Amino acid sequence: MTPPEADVPYGTLDLMVLKTLVAMGPLHGYGIARRIEQVAQGALALNQGTIYPALLRLEQKGWIKSAWGTSENNRRARFYSITAAGRRQLAAETRLWERTVTIVNRLLEHES
Repeated sequence: MTPPEADVPYGTLDLMVLKTLVAMGPLHGYGIARRIEQVAQGALALNQGTIYPALLRLEQKGWIKSAWGTSENNRRARFYSITAAGRRQLAAETRLWERTVTIVNRLLEHES
């Protein structure tokens, strides 16, 4: 039984978007959202109100860049790709997330 669709855990969307762009190369916003949902195996749901503000924020920070292109449906779409600064940020975010998971796991495993 799969868990119900949930919101994206706070502070993780940037990490997921950057990691998706490293793994998949340039993608449009819809493709990024669907890929994250696919990897999450239905445990997360991303809508336009979630993904597009995040893409705008990441682009404003210089972690991703965008260019117009044509989608697989022959529609004009903005394609996003990770920048060198984004790769550095991804490495930093990954280290922070791994540290956080380690701490939470220790707390959960600690006997009362």
